[in-house]
Amino acid sequence: MTPEIPAANANVTFDSDGETLLGVLHLPAGPGPHPLVVLLHGFPGHERNFDLAQHLRRAGYAALVFHYRGSWGVGGSWSWTTSLEDAARVVAAVREPGFAAAHRLDPDRLALAGHSFGGFAALTTAAGDPGVRAVVSVSAFDFGSVAVACREDAALRAAYVEGFGDDLLPLKGTSGAALVDEMMEAGEAWSLSALAPKLADRPVLLIGTAGRDPITPAARHHDPVVAGYTACPVPRLEHRVFDTDHALSDHRLELAETIRDFLGRHLIG
Repeated sequence: MTPEIPAANANVTFDSDGETLLGVLHLPAGPGPHPLVVLLHGFPGHERNFDLAQHLRRAGYAALVFHYRGSWGVGGSWSWTTSLEDAARVVAAVREPGFAAAHRLDPDRLALAGHSFGGFAALTTAAGDPGVRAVVSVSAFDFGSVAVACREDAALRAAYVEGFGDDLLPLKGTSGAALVDEMMEAGEAWSLSALAPKLADRPVLLIGTAGRDPITPAARHHDPVVAGYTACPVPRLEHRVFDTDHALSDHRLELAETIRDFLGRHLIG
């Protein structure tokens, strides 16, 4: 009898424009090939969603957590654009035959899930890559709508410069002003609602946060996106709002089970 292949963690790396991105791949027990969820952390990445990775592994998924350029000791400089590039490159790399075979992955069953900036990155990456089977966005930051608001309100722009600047300790090569300028230059091109037509053929789960979330309150960052995806329409859209803080600190288990249920119906079922 062939012995069971145990669950394991694999330290993995990915090349992105000459920089080496660091990641941890949580592999479930068994020969596979396993469905894979790539988890995209936010800005600057204090909440890296390792609890979600462990929960998904127990449910039979491989789950990858990695760092973008310029963050948490990875080389290069942080920017919104390079982080989006990193997400796209990692999503392509995990489906390469050699990588998938070495880690017992099913490249045809790949989902993205992200929090805050990672939610924005997950939706943006999935919109540009039809090989992504399903996408989950949690407390996504809608850069397009904020960019428009900052153009119209100098005080709001200054507040974002200060807010982004206060969170730079794990990052390098940028500033609050540079990040706001990059966001405003992208403008409406980074609107989450505008992605709806490119996601209309995929299952999409949007999770918003309200009540104690001053960073991505649902009224600004979630509700308009749900309305846009409903109007498009995105037929397999699912959405809900938790009354909690930005990190869903007191809803982590419910968050994990909501994501697992969604993926179970659309990635495995």
